[in-house]
Amino acid sequence: MNPVLHNYLVIGAALFVLGMIGFLTRRNLIIMFLSAEMMLQGVAINLVAFSAYHRSYQGQVFTIFILTVAACEAALALALILTLYQRRRTLDVSAWQELREPGVEAEPDEVVLEPVEPAASVHFPSLTPAGLEPSTPKEQETTHV
Repeated sequence: MNPVLHNYLVIGAALFVLGMIGFLTRRNLIIMFLSAEMMLQGVAINLVAFSAYHRSYQGQVFTIFILTVAACEAALALALILTLYQRRRTLDVSAWQELREPGVEAEPDEVVLEPVEPAASVHFPSLTPAGLEPSTPKEQETTHV
C-alpha cells in the first residue's frame, strides 16, 4: 500500500472516530451536529484518498456532492436548533421530547429538563444614536471643575 494513501486513511479514520465519540458522549445539539460533520469529513477524506490512489475522479466528484449536501444539512440543522432554543431556552437533546407524537411514551432513561428563565433584573447598557449625549444615572454623573 502506498504510504501516502495510508496516512490519508489514518487521518480520515481518526476524524470519523473522534466525531463518533463526540456524537455519542455529548448532549448539546450544536456539539452533536459538529461531531456528525466531522464524521462526514473523515469519510470525504477517505473517498478522495482512494480516488487519487486509483487515478479516478469519481471519489473527488462524489466528495463535492457530499460537501454540497452537508452545507444544506447545516442550514437546516442550525435552523432547527435555533427554533428549539427559542422554545425551550436549552440546547440539551432531551428537550426534543416535546416534539414527540401524541400517545408515544418517552424512553425511561430520557430526562426532560425544564427551561431556564433569564434573569429579569439584569440591566445591559445600550448604545446611543450618533450625535446624542448618552444618558447616565444621577449617581454616575460628575461635574467638571
